Amino acid sequence: MKTILLGVSGSISAYKAADITNELTKLGYQVDVVMTKSAQEFITPLTLQSLAKRHVHTDVMDEPDVALINHIELAKRADLFLIAPASANIIGKIANGTGDDLLSTVALPLQTDVPKVIAPAMNTYMYQNPVVQRNLATLKELGYQEIEPREALLACGDYGRGALATVETIVDYCQKILADKK
Repeated sequence: MKTILLGVSGSISAYKAADITNELTKLGYQVDVVMTKSAQEFITPLTLQSLAKRHVHTDVMDEPDVALINHIELAKRADLFLIAPASANIIGKIANGTGDDLLSTVALPLQTDVPKVIAPAMNTYMYQNPVVQRNLATLKELGYQEIEPREALLACGDYGRGALATVETIVDYCQKILADKK
C-alpha cells in the first residue's frame, strides 16, 4: 500500500482536505495527514483522522513512538508528499528551508526520489506577488510540482487565480504520479 503524506496548511480551502483524504483513502492509499496550527482553525484534526483512519499529526514535539523521531519517520514512509492547500506562508517556509512547525519540518528530510506536489490556495494578489512566485520557482527548482490554482471568485470577494484546484484534479494528479513511480 502506498503512503501519501498530506500536508494541510492555513487556508479557507483547508476544508477540502477532508474530500482529498477521503478520496485517496477510498482508492486504497494510506494517508498520513500533517496539519499546521492555522489549518486547525479551519478544519479539525478529528475530521481528517476519521476519514484517513489514522492519527493526524499536528505538533513537531509530539512523538507518538518514543523510539522514533516522528517527522523523520513520516518523511521516510512517504511515497508522495502533497500539500493541499499550500498557503503562501508554508510555500515560503519550505522554499527557504525553515522548519518551525511539523509540516515545514517534515519537508526537510524527504528523499529526492519522493515526488513532491504543492497545490496553492490563496488570494489572487498574494499568488501573483513576486515573492510568492519566486518561492514557487525555488520549489520547482528543488523538484516540487505545482498543481496551479483555479481562476474563480475567491472567499474574499476578489476574482482571479488563487482557488485550490478541484479535488478531482488533485486526486488524479497524485494517482498518475504514483502509477508512474512503480
